[in-house]
Amino acid sequence: MFSPEGPTLRELAVQALSSVEHGYDLLAPKFDHTPFRTPDSVLDAVAGALRASGPYDDGLDLCCGTGAGVDALATVCRRSVTGVDFSAGMLDEARRRPRARGPRVSWVRADARALPFTARFDLVVSFGAFGHFLPRELPNLFTQVHTALRPGGRFAFPVLAPPRPTTGAFWMLLGFDAVMRVRNAVWRPPFVMYYRAFRLGEVRRELERAGFRVDLRALPEFGTRSDGSPRVRMVEARRPL
Repeated sequence: MFSPEGPTLRELAVQALSSVEHGYDLLAPKFDHTPFRTPDSVLDAVAGALRASGPYDDGLDLCCGTGAGVDALATVCRRSVTGVDFSAGMLDEARRRPRARGPRVSWVRADARALPFTARFDLVVSFGAFGHFLPRELPNLFTQVHTALRPGGRFAFPVLAPPRPTTGAFWMLLGFDAVMRVRNAVWRPPFVMYYRAFRLGEVRRELERAGFRVDLRALPEFGTRSDGSPRVRMVEARRPL
């Protein structure tokens, strides 16, 4: 649908009527040819910002998908990088990706809401996955990340400025979320994917409640909006020493 190598409309429909896990298992072989994969420009900008605050020894890519974020993380971490995802199909694709020499890379199948790690990482990143979590799930999710980090470790992820109501993007996202809510009201299993449910103010409060100290860093590569605010920020949440 999105390119000759991407999924067809029929394949997307089948995936959308599946569970989140099974849907991504089905989508995995063509995921990198869809707009759902985080652009390299965002990955590179986040990696550049983190190199300024690093170096780090051990990193985790939360909800790693096919592993594009792990490649970016490998430029920041010296010793090891781990990708975790609950989709076996996505992890299979990640293992097939060619990689240059660098830190040790490993893959773990696990739910982000029940991470099997304690004080193991200096850095946790995540790219484009938070729409799969309901607002009520964020406190536990952030507590899991806090537990996985060593004291002084950082949790970093990019956040795009929300589109204004006067733009077509605003109404497109609003319509998408409305369709997903109707779908989940009439069809089981649910497929949680809401683009407008992850709001920066609420996210910052929940991170602080989980024990993080939160800073926002503009990513200048993406410029500013008409009011001077950044188009893209990186949230950098630090577990205190």
